[in-house]
Amino acid sequence: MTRVLTNSGDMREKYDIVVVGGGHAGCEAALAAARMGMSTLMITIRKEKIAEMSCNPAIGGLAKGHLVKEIDALGGEMGRITDKAMLQFRMLNRGKGPAVWSPRAQSDRKWYAVYMQEAIAQQDRLDVLEDQVVEVMVDDGHVTGVVAAKGVRIECRVAILACGTFLNGLIHRGAESYPAGRHGEAPALGLTESLVSLGFEVGRFKTGTPPRLDGTTIDYRMMSPQESEIPQWFSHRSRNGNGTEQLQDFLPCYWTQTTEASHRLVKDNLKLSALYSGRIRGRGPRYCPSIEDKVVRFEQRDHHPLIVEPEGRGNPEVYLNGMSTSLPADVQEKILRTIPGLENVRMTRAGYAIEYDYFSPSQVDLTLESRLISGLYLAGQILGTSGYEEAAAQGLMAGINASRKLRAQDPVILDRSQAYIGVLIDDLVTKGTEEPYRMFPSRAEWRLLLRQDNADLRLMDIGKELGLIEDDGWERMDSKRRAVSEVENWLGSTVAREDVAQLGVKKGERLDLILRRPEIEIGDLMTFWGKADGNVDEGLISDAALEQVSIRVKYQGYIERQSHQVEAFRKMESHTIPQELDYRSMRELSMEGREKLGRVRPRSLGQASRISGVSHGDLAILMIYLKRGHVPRGT
Repeated sequence: MTRVLTNSGDMREKYDIVVVGGGHAGCEAALAAARMGMSTLMITIRKEKIAEMSCNPAIGGLAKGHLVKEIDALGGEMGRITDKAMLQFRMLNRGKGPAVWSPRAQSDRKWYAVYMQEAIAQQDRLDVLEDQVVEVMVDDGHVTGVVAAKGVRIECRVAILACGTFLNGLIHRGAESYPAGRHGEAPALGLTESLVSLGFEVGRFKTGTPPRLDGTTIDYRMMSPQESEIPQWFSHRSRNGNGTEQLQDFLPCYWTQTTEASHRLVKDNLKLSALYSGRIRGRGPRYCPSIEDKVVRFEQRDHHPLIVEPEGRGNPEVYLNGMSTSLPADVQEKILRTIPGLENVRMTRAGYAIEYDYFSPSQVDLTLESRLISGLYLAGQILGTSGYEEAAAQGLMAGINASRKLRAQDPVILDRSQAYIGVLIDDLVTKGTEEPYRMFPSRAEWRLLLRQDNADLRLMDIGKELGLIEDDGWERMDSKRRAVSEVENWLGSTVAREDVAQLGVKKGERLDLILRRPEIEIGDLMTFWGKADGNVDEGLISDAALEQVSIRVKYQGYIERQSHQVEAFRKMESHTIPQELDYRSMRELSMEGREKLGRVRPRSLGQASRISGVSHGDLAILMIYLKRGHVPRGT
């Protein structure tokens, strides 16, 4: 069981791993490390704020839902907690192909945090200290510990920094600015300066949040309701029925929109916006713009959609998704009253923008370990990402790789063909980011292979090998895998033994070819199941397995094409590059190529090819050096 420490005298003499931060990245990192046998300490400013959903009360969405399913397949916690705290479920992009279907859940803000805090409280080898880290201790290029604000020096073998938006956080609303990590919480001061003194380059990003509203003062009759679908669980551990019985307890969201009057108010008050008055220096997320940005950048539009999202059962407060703003509170209230259904609304908390420090992700390796300091890992918004899911994915991988480093084991590096997590980390490390990074399906070249529905088949073997997946969960996945193979083989070797007029099926047609027709569903063909010889009991074939088969058969040509592309990609990835290679002495490389390769220090020729500024000529020269087997090495 976790010990919540009240003073330094209760701590161990030395921890294997210290995790700084109790947000989504910190939670996954600490749980993974402790579950892998490491004595772990989580340091957080306020323990009751662990796993706080500081922005919208939702998990998943486009590509983000893929990340959550992958986190779960590797043994992380986010999917299980999301299922427990779910208020509504939607599968986004159902009108498109399965490569971009993305699960999204509204979550109960309070209970999400409570359930995650319970998971942390029940975890062995994990302590929690309520304090703030102001310094990283280093000796001869290796982490030796951290220094807390109360003067406590905590020794450790590895430190994972997962500080969210707290590093020198500064909240802006109109002409008002004040230091904070988020609403009502103090910023983290001192740690940025400690890292800069160690040679790290720091940048400044910005994000924002919309106003919260009193739901009892909203006229929902003026809005369009969005009811829940039957939930499809994020976690392999969520097996209490098929979700139908939960629908009666789920809550709707509501659609409304801004009006021309709303836009006039925004334009008339732009000079009062912290963003447009020049008070904010950090760059914000392009894909989650403020209402000011929307009105200015899309001037031709007379409205923008808004979604009223519930914050929890029994909680009247709601979140107005789509109206992030840094306008003064009184202007926000005026704008709200121009929106259908919000004419008499009461604002419970005004929206605001927040600036915070981040560190360029090119300063870490694909393991998320710092290139400058051995044993120092970074994860989450400190590396320039935006979103709970991106943070949690990084936290999980940092916890895994930190633990494996201490065991003298090879790191786990997921490549771009294995997981969205691999795409996320490769993008950050190889390409860097000049704005808060957000995951999208379009970033994944082989997204038809990396679907949300097959995350367990892709990654659970790895989670099992790491000791993060329980036996029964892995066995259910393996049963699904065997069922998929069984049904695929059956379809490919069975013909219709009779005409089925309503399906347009003729006797003698092979079933897999019939299934490729757009109008045919796999359930239609299961009527032939019992008429074939040597098949397993149909009752052992799950709906999830049948969905897998249907997708694989219907999209077989596209899947095979992407599989061939992946083979070519892996050949490039197989050309490993020594990490100590001295690019400066390779005069045949372009000057930019030397600088970029030396900064990123790619692990493979494939990764080198994705670095902006590294030319085809640079790659050819690098390949010649590697083929000769004689490469210049630094000291």
